[in-house]
Amino acid sequence: MPPIAKKIPHIHSKHNHQRQDDYYWLRDRENPEVIAYLEAENVYTKRGGSGTYRKSQNELFEMKGRIKRDDSSVPYKLDDYFITHCKTGKEYPIYCRKKESLKGEEEIYLDVNQLAEGQSFCQVGGLTVSRNHRYLAYGVDFVGRRIYQVNIKDLQTGEILSEKIDHATGNITWANDNQTLFYSIQDEQTLRSHKIFKHKLGTDPTDDELIYEETDDTFRVYVGKTKSKKYILINSSARWMVDLRPQTSPTETFQIFLQKKNTNIP
Repeated sequence: MPPIAKKIPHIHSKHNHQRQDDYYWLRDRENPEVIAYLEAENVYTKRGGSGTYRKSQNELFEMKGRIKRDDSSVPYKLDDYFITHCKTGKEYPIYCRKKESLKGEEEIYLDVNQLAEGQSFCQVGGLTVSRNHRYLAYGVDFVGRRIYQVNIKDLQTGEILSEKIDHATGNITWANDNQTLFYSIQDEQTLRSHKIFKHKLGTDPTDDELIYEETDDTFRVYVGKTKSKKYILINSSARWMVDLRPQTSPTETFQIFLQKKNTNIP
């Protein structure tokens, strides 16, 4: 018999409406009862539904055998560099670049397989290089909930800087001074990105300046740079902009230039 999850009534109240959820307790990832129930489900899947399980498993392995193990993405040009990533019979990509020519010497600037050593899960997101191509910022998630830790690598020395930014998303943008980066963090419960911070290299991330907070839970926030690289934008219930042209370091306050809330603008 399959394991039966117990029912614990929980009432959700939203929009003047109440809804009962008997399985709300299963959302607690640290609850030993939740873990025990999931383990029992896994045992049942392997034993009780063994025929279907083995058949599906064999089909998946057949599909895996058709996947090309050695593959590379099409290179794209970023300033003086040609960027690509490849898989050489390994589980995770290797990010590479060549300067000025596709015939130039290949430089590996991030091997995700090395990051994944000793981890049961590894996902990298938000890779972005500073304007002078010296620093690489990237988010890494070892759990699988899309909650990233932002790391910064000095591509000249290969050193991973000691400053780590926790509870971030994969949304990272460098300013033109090569010392400042903007990033978004997310609510730990809903995973909604709701705050934008500014970080300066060499400083403690706990002292990072809060640039913007979206309090309307129907919107997420995103920070990015325009294609001209002259402006940094924050996209939320409104769109905010800071001009990077007058100075190399973004010290000006973001200014709103498009209001989306209470309009039909998508």
